[in-house]
Amino acid sequence: MDNIQDSDNAGQLDSGGAGAASATHRLRSVLAIRPFRRLWGVTYLCSVGDWLSLLALTGLVTKLAEGYGWEGFALSAVVLTQLLPGILFAPLGGVLADRFDRRKVMVACDLARGGLFLSIAFVGAAWWLFIANFLVGCCAMLWIPAKESAVPNLLRRPDQVESANQLGLVMTYGISTISGFGLYALISGIPGYLHLTSDNVVFRVAIIAVVVNGLLYITSAVLVATRIPELSGRATAAKKKESAEDKVGFFAMMRDGLRYAWRTPLVRGLVIGMIGAFAAAGAVIGCAKLYALSLLGGDSAFALLFIAVFIGLASGMALAPRFARRLTYNRLFGLTIVCAGLSLVIVSLAPHLWIALIAVAMVGACAGIAFLTGLTIIGSQVEDSMRGRMVALVQSLMKIILGLSTVVTPLLVTVLKPRTITLFNHPMNVDGTRPVMFGAGVLAAVVGLIAYRQMDNRRIEPILSELFAAIRGKSKSSAGLLITVEGDTRQDTSVQARRLAEALRAEGHEVLLASDPDLDEHRLRSMLSTVDLAGVRAHALVAAAVRADVVEREVRPALESGALVVMERYVDSPLAHFSAVGSVQPAEVEGLVDWATGRLRPDVTILLDRSPVTMPVDALNETVFGKPAKRPFDNIEHHWRVQRLLTEMASADPDRYVVVDADGTEDEVAERVRAAVLPLFAERRVPEAPQPVEAQPVVESS
Repeated sequence: MDNIQDSDNAGQLDSGGAGAASATHRLRSVLAIRPFRRLWGVTYLCSVGDWLSLLALTGLVTKLAEGYGWEGFALSAVVLTQLLPGILFAPLGGVLADRFDRRKVMVACDLARGGLFLSIAFVGAAWWLFIANFLVGCCAMLWIPAKESAVPNLLRRPDQVESANQLGLVMTYGISTISGFGLYALISGIPGYLHLTSDNVVFRVAIIAVVVNGLLYITSAVLVATRIPELSGRATAAKKKESAEDKVGFFAMMRDGLRYAWRTPLVRGLVIGMIGAFAAAGAVIGCAKLYALSLLGGDSAFALLFIAVFIGLASGMALAPRFARRLTYNRLFGLTIVCAGLSLVIVSLAPHLWIALIAVAMVGACAGIAFLTGLTIIGSQVEDSMRGRMVALVQSLMKIILGLSTVVTPLLVTVLKPRTITLFNHPMNVDGTRPVMFGAGVLAAVVGLIAYRQMDNRRIEPILSELFAAIRGKSKSSAGLLITVEGDTRQDTSVQARRLAEALRAEGHEVLLASDPDLDEHRLRSMLSTVDLAGVRAHALVAAAVRADVVEREVRPALESGALVVMERYVDSPLAHFSAVGSVQPAEVEGLVDWATGRLRPDVTILLDRSPVTMPVDALNETVFGKPAKRPFDNIEHHWRVQRLLTEMASADPDRYVVVDADGTEDEVAERVRAAVLPLFAERRVPEAPQPVEAQPVVESS
């Protein structure tokens, strides 16, 4: 159950901005993954269909049921029939996503949605439009958990989930919104382009919009079925749990999901925080119109407040990764909800419109960070067998809490009514929205604090100092930088790591040259004594144990003191070698490495790119997992696979890697490494560098 991993986020190169992981590179590294890129395109089609359906069905209702009453009720009726299924079918969608093939669920739902929209065009009746729209909403509630829970399985690393969520939100609420509204404007403008004014032509154009909507979903189904087979993939643990749950009923799985959410502190805090955030958001929606009137701004103030909210949301989602590099997700989620609640309190007390706009933008920014962080926690820290149900739970809570608070808030405002209070002998008119929003802000702050206490996994570290450090742009948890040298052979990495450390010291930096944990024969002997191990898994476990010891004993203390740490063959090279053997899944080794290192990621990785053809014979004859290769000819294929895997890692994460041509003499390669790396640390000079710290020397194995 408690398969949730600690997510202490590694710091990035924030100083000087030279090595900061730019948003462009992070997003590009995710889009370089072909299955995710194709799913992103499918998300575009479905999101365009969602926004187009909102306008197309609203326009069709007004044509099928003439009258002023339908003109005003059409949009509300369409929205209501699409939101209602979220309350009823989201939990079922979570169970389907965790029990069945997610790709097949998505294909079936897209085909059903496409067929329902086509049936609306063919039937041509208002009563069937609302029934079909309700069923479309049901399919959406089955489709969303399957899609969201499958995304993390398409990525290379858990730390890419946040970037994937950013891309998904930008596509759903940005690019697709503009495309959907623009497509509807293009279709609905056909009569004007052709100078046609008859009612029959306008009705047929509305039908065309609905048909186009159906074809978008059918296209999505075809793409998912034929182009993204990776959506059917599951984590190993999830497969085992899925086979064990084949005999369990739907209600039992739903009950297990609720029990998991309540018994797991991280998920429990997430759910509690979401409830408070959605309740406050519903209160704001219910008060928005009357609150704008209380500011004496009317409709223009109402529009400005909405603009401020969406600007804040976009800014928060854009800034979330920057804060996540300095605060753990577990802390960031609760803190942003607390900040959103306090900002909402300021909104309730704002005497002028400009103060209200700033405070509302702050509410939106905090809400954007919290929303993206919550999705990232579910995608990266909740086990795959439960992920669909957790996504469905959040979807259900969002619709239920938002709906209830939106309905209850106007009733509270009506009961409170505008009142006149006397403060310091001065009468003041207090609108009924002010105390309601004040109460919603206090509720959000309290609930956010509770969520923070549930989710905080670093209570020994004072949160205020860490928060202030994050706001100032500094990382309290890691003042130094980790530089790793990766390559196919230890001959190349050991020499270049040593030469790089010398070059950095010559520039005035404090440098720790850490040993290669995978090849530190002294540590291996002290741990294993005379035990003889066989098999890749056994060697991977030993390498992980040694790596964990080196990280805790040498690397982390040096980073906390502000030093530069140079380490050869830290993660990527061992991972590539183990994966190249073929008997162990890369995801299994990567999960083991993440656990052993506490998710400590390098700030810069130098990849020595060298063709195995140019390697000397003794390098090709290196021991592989303690066993010498039979002949160079037998081993060269393994080295080709390793080099290819390392190159793929670098192309998938270009902001972290510095690829250096390793063909040539040691001096030539060292000069290339020096020229590529030293400019990154030009602004991190240490005036009086202490004596260089050397790690325990490596005893090369025969």
